[in-house]
Amino acid sequence: MQKLLEFIVAKRHWILFILCGIISFTLIYRNSVYQRNMIWTSANAVSGSISSVSSSVFSYLDLQNVNQVLHERNNFLEMELLRLREQVDKMAMDTISFSQISLRDTVKIDSLYDGDYVYKFIPVGVVNNSTSYLNNYITINKGKKDGLRPDMGVVSPLGVVGFVATVNDNYSVVISLLHVKLRVSCKIKDANYYGPLSWKGGNVDYAYLEELPTHATFQIGDTVVTSGYTDAFPPGIMVGVVESYDKQHDDNFYSLKVRLATDFRALSVLSVIDNLTQKERKEVEAEAKIND
Repeated sequence: MQKLLEFIVAKRHWILFILCGIISFTLIYRNSVYQRNMIWTSANAVSGSISSVSSSVFSYLDLQNVNQVLHERNNFLEMELLRLREQVDKMAMDTISFSQISLRDTVKIDSLYDGDYVYKFIPVGVVNNSTSYLNNYITINKGKKDGLRPDMGVVSPLGVVGFVATVNDNYSVVISLLHVKLRVSCKIKDANYYGPLSWKGGNVDYAYLEELPTHATFQIGDTVVTSGYTDAFPPGIMVGVVESYDKQHDDNFYSLKVRLATDFRALSVLSVIDNLTQKERKEVEAEAKIND
């Protein structure tokens, strides 16, 4: 109590000044309509500014959840796009006119819209990534518990990223497309010319699509997509665009310089592609090689 009294006596001038100020503002507020309105206007402006800043802060903190929702939605739309593209391709291959389609054929076509699609997308996050070596790898935050296994394809929201190499219960390591030994079967979009795409080292923005025959038709700026011959990726997944081309050493094939769609220096959220028929396809292909 003694210390409190000593403090009040020591700061009596400031305390008196504050009390006089409070009394003055109270009298002004009660007796002047104009001043009262000015105080209310200023208070509302300050309150609005504080609310705006607070809203911005909370919105920023919630970006991770929003981003996760958008990523899952993007996976769903990507799967639907691939589903529709496959349906269109199958129908385009059917040379029978609609008037000649039997009941059995009709049921077969309609069944394309039912059941589970053979590809599913599993959202994952990047916890480690390298781009400065000849053989680069990416660590992601899901593993066996989430249904991941080796040889599954990995994509970003923009394009192909690589293949799952090893997995444990909670994490997986991905062989990046920026790996000099990795090959991905790709083609020019809307064309049947395909070949292996690989990274040569150096610039992380470019890879090379090779073994395209000299009679292949393409242009600078054409889109390069997965061919579907690699079982980890459905056909039509974005890879990049043709920036230039040259003849290979034997002059029988073209080598296309492809600007990659994925920015490997800014990987954050990815998707692992689960091909539900991958095991069956590998088994039948292995059996054919044994019998060869």
